[in-house]
Amino acid sequence: MFTARLGGVSRGHLASLNLSTSKGDEPENVRENFRRIAETLGTDVSAFVLSDQTHTVNVRRVTSIDAGKGLTRPRDYHDVDGLITDEKGLVLSTVYADCVPLFFLDPVRKAIGLSHSGRKGTVNFMGLHTVEAMHSSFGCEPADILVCIGPSICRSCYEVGDDVAEEFRTAFHEDAGLMLTAKDNGRYFLDLWTANRLVLTQAGILPEHIECTDICTCCNPDYLFSHRASHGLRGNMGAFMMLVSD
Repeated sequence: MFTARLGGVSRGHLASLNLSTSKGDEPENVRENFRRIAETLGTDVSAFVLSDQTHTVNVRRVTSIDAGKGLTRPRDYHDVDGLITDEKGLVLSTVYADCVPLFFLDPVRKAIGLSHSGRKGTVNFMGLHTVEAMHSSFGCEPADILVCIGPSICRSCYEVGDDVAEEFRTAFHEDAGLMLTAKDNGRYFLDLWTANRLVLTQAGILPEHIECTDICTCCNPDYLFSHRASHGLRGNMGAFMMLVSD
């Protein structure tokens, strides 16, 4: 599940389904917004497990012991941009406003993962780190894992300088040309969707097991929060995954 900015109680530039208290919203508004998402998912807010996103490639395995952390009770972990589990009923939760959400499902071993892969996460291969974590924790084979690249900023909207372009040239070598388009002003358009596809296929995910929504947050500011489109005056959307009983 990936939320739009619609359907909540937040106001102003945070209207209306903002999922972050770090943007100046009233905590009771954020709690009500999460309650509405929980109702849609047929669960309770106490089942949510929230990330602690700082643009790392750290992936945490979570269990029922972690239920509610970051929402109904404090987190006891930091710097976590990816979550994985094989336990039913837990709602993995990450937030976005242009960065790339990566959804992972292994239907064979019945395990899931959800990772935040912005520019820093992508250039440091967050998708690969998530696949490796699922393999080491649950025995998942990359060829069995299904992945979705969720709504995020598109190539036409994401302009970067040569310093960022050089990071991607260093990380992706000859493949960097597939994701970087030079502009006349010395800057570049960066395609995070293509970059993440490459990371995932290099991690062993089959190309036919990767889907991309092709929905740009920056192109659709009326119903999606976008950091670039709003110049930072925005809330956060959420990505959620949960294993349900058979």
